[in-house]
Amino acid sequence: MADWIRVAAVNEIAPGGSKVVDVDGSTVAVFNIGGEFFAIEDVCTHDGGELASGTLDGDEIVCPRHGARFCVRTGEALSAPAYEPTARLPLRVENGFIEVMDDRWD
Repeated sequence: MADWIRVAAVNEIAPGGSKVVDVDGSTVAVFNIGGEFFAIEDVCTHDGGELASGTLDGDEIVCPRHGARFCVRTGEALSAPAYEPTARLPLRVENGFIEVMDDRWD
């Protein structure tokens, strides 16, 4: 069973910012959207490139390679050339720290 992994203090990720972390061997991007935190796998499903260095537009991240857009809240692919979602991971805030769990393989 997967465990919660502490990845950052809440004050480490400013609104509109992100941080890339390792969660059980997966590269995960944690985003702060207006004070709410979300975690998605840092992988564009179009070509396997990373997403976090792309442009954040509201609650959408734009892939820096080919412009595919993903919803940070859900992982949903919103535009071509990506058609499959990227994984959304459970996230919680406990005592001022952000914790993420990769429960996909449980």
